[in-house]
Amino acid sequence: MKTKSVLGLVAGVMLILSAGAHSILGWKAMSEQLAQTNAAPDLVLGLRMGWTFGGPVMLVFGILCISTFLRRFRGEAAPMFAPMLIAITYIGFAAWAAIETGGDPFFMLFLVPGVLLAIASIP
Repeated sequence: MKTKSVLGLVAGVMLILSAGAHSILGWKAMSEQLAQTNAAPDLVLGLRMGWTFGGPVMLVFGILCISTFLRRFRGEAAPMFAPMLIAITYIGFAAWAAIETGGDPFFMLFLVPGVLLAIASIP
């Protein structure tokens, strides 16, 4: 159980780190590319709102995972529903994104924490 808890903690840290990268670095790169197009301001605003919402969501996912797996690491009972749901979502998104992009390796950034969480969440 300790090994799985450590995997879950590592995945939680990955989610938190990726939240910052997503919101700060990701939007910066995306907005620079959008500035080179004739995208309508409403479209850019909509994309920015959705994009920046992703960062806090990833942060919350990471906090949920860390709090859950920290309890398990200490030997306490902790439900695995949230981490397993997050794992399924990340793995599903990574698979869909890989298919849609023709296998862009960038989306491994979603697959790795998803797989770690899935392994850690198995009873």
